[in-house]
Amino acid sequence: MMNKNIKNIIILFILLIVPVIGFFLLKSGTNHYKALPIFGERYAEEKTVDGKVVTDTVYHTIGNFSLLNQYGETITQDSLEDVVYVADFFFVDCQTICPKMSSQMSRLQEKFRMVPQVKFLSHTVNPEADSVQVLARYAEDYKAIRGKWHLLTGDKKQIYDLARTGYLVNALQGDGGPDDFIHTELFVLIDKHKRIRGFYDGTSHFAVDTLMDEIKVLMKEEIAENPAN
Repeated sequence: MMNKNIKNIIILFILLIVPVIGFFLLKSGTNHYKALPIFGERYAEEKTVDGKVVTDTVYHTIGNFSLLNQYGETITQDSLEDVVYVADFFFVDCQTICPKMSSQMSRLQEKFRMVPQVKFLSHTVNPEADSVQVLARYAEDYKAIRGKWHLLTGDKKQIYDLARTGYLVNALQGDGGPDDFIHTELFVLIDKHKRIRGFYDGTSHFAVDTLMDEIKVLMKEEIAENPAN
């Protein structure tokens, strides 16, 4: 009888303490579920709350945009409300890093196929050649799922400004003109607040494995911040 009581106490202890430990591991940044950094310039903003002046940190975020996906649908930041997403930049005729990147993006898509809060954006850096129809054929080659993985085209200047000042994937100056060109292997992880949370080599299986894990971290972070959800 005594042994049974001890066993019940141990089980109750485990049930109560393990979720608490898991939460604090996530928040404290220890072990696998470490908190991810937030990239980009930030500044302090003062505001008045209940008559008191408080200081908030304002982080770099991805600005709004309006581009067309492989179905001719207009995609904006409103299309990405309350989702975590991965962005990259490629072009259809690329024979070097882009096929590797698209294969890795396809692998990411399959991993999170059943998670509606995770999406993927691939922006062409050659929009003059990569029309909606061209992107549609490319999307078929890599089995892009409608509504899950958007391959985007549109105004070149807008795309290049997004790459440089939004996603921060290219430090070189450019004007988005005919002679301007961006070629990067980076995948960029964006959280639900449109903040950059990580950069990864999209040609590397190992780096994309890390990205998979860190997408899961962001999902857990959201749960910790909004336990009622």
